[in-house]
Amino acid sequence: MTRSNAREIAIHIVFTLGFDSRSAKEVLEAELTRERFHELAEELPLYEQFPNEKQEKYIRELVQGVFAHGPELDDYISRYSVGWAFARIPRMAAAVMRTSMYEILYMPDIPNAAAINEAVEIAKKYEPAEVVSFVNGILGTFVRTEFENTPPKPEKKTAQEEDE
Repeated sequence: MTRSNAREIAIHIVFTLGFDSRSAKEVLEAELTRERFHELAEELPLYEQFPNEKQEKYIRELVQGVFAHGPELDDYISRYSVGWAFARIPRMAAAVMRTSMYEILYMPDIPNAAAINEAVEIAKKYEPAEVVSFVNGILGTFVRTEFENTPPKPEKKTAQEEDE
């Protein structure tokens, strides 16, 4: 299993927490079992391989961190989602952004660009293009605003400028 797959599984569990009254620990105990993976693998190839110890630790840290920092992460999403009420944001997109923001804020070993890129790639699997663009924009603005040492995004050249 790759780290990308482990991240996507963590996002699935974060998504599940949005519909569940159990704690992150309780949901993790129910979802991170070989039996549950076997059940899910019949419909989702993502669950064909059970995470190794390092990957399981990563999934648990992400899910528990997102759960513990939920209000803070939702506040960031609301702050940067100009023109979108939080309630209008699809739940999977919110789970993707919460997870990515948690990585950016609390997991210094994961580069900000990698957290954003992974979030966008995962969002592409579940959301239409306009929502993926929204996720990318929110995360990019979040990083550029909250972390001053992040270099600005390069300007895109027009076709005319490239010909010159």
